[in-house]
Amino acid sequence: MLRMFLAVTTMALAAWTGTTTAAEATPTPTPSATPTPTPTCPPALPISASVAGATTTSVTISYVIFFRPPCGYDPPMTVSLFASREDAQQWRAPVAEGVSGPERNGSVTIDGLTPGTEYWYRFTDVEGRRDPYVIASARTASLTSCRATATIDAQWGSGFVATVTVRNTGTLPLDRWRVSWRWSGDERIQTVWGGAAETVGTDVTVRNASYNGTLALDGATAFGLLVTTSAVPEGLTLTCDR
Repeated sequence: MLRMFLAVTTMALAAWTGTTTAAEATPTPTPSATPTPTPTCPPALPISASVAGATTTSVTISYVIFFRPPCGYDPPMTVSLFASREDAQQWRAPVAEGVSGPERNGSVTIDGLTPGTEYWYRFTDVEGRRDPYVIASARTASLTSCRATATIDAQWGSGFVATVTVRNTGTLPLDRWRVSWRWSGDERIQTVWGGAAETVGTDVTVRNASYNGTLALDGATAFGLLVTTSAVPEGLTLTCDR
């Protein structure tokens, strides 16, 4: 009887010990940390900009910041000016800089520039992040100025003849001039007289001839165009500068 009691007790102790050991060996699951959600930024540029004004020695760039970080920028914004588009693309050798105020919709004026010069501008935010999208140009006003007007003298189904008058409207004599415009359709210059034409796509520039580039105050000259086209335009929107 005693031998049977000891055997049963031994088996019970063995079973209890095994159960306890298995329970102790099983780790208690630890709740996993909740991952931080990654923000989804809208498919839009975080900033836009345009030239709001220019003088002979300054340009004013207006801007609008659409989103805050991490999808956008926080002001103030730094506007960097470069001498060429290539320099701007590579963020190489900025020639001038200006810093905005705290506004998310504001402007930056950069002074001390060269008259009649084209610059290319880009943006950097307060943390030094470079905007990858906006690369645009701004030009300071010339010390001298001129105005160009066009008159269509004759037209027919496949073309027209026009005369462009160039007048010095500045405060100093002109020693050269150029007139630029953009065609609205399939216009093509066949002949130009009184100037030298250069066409790149739909953009046209006519520079003065060797004999009519000098214009005194309020002085004027003219050049003519023979143009072929399928539709004669109502007029030309011209830009004149030195």
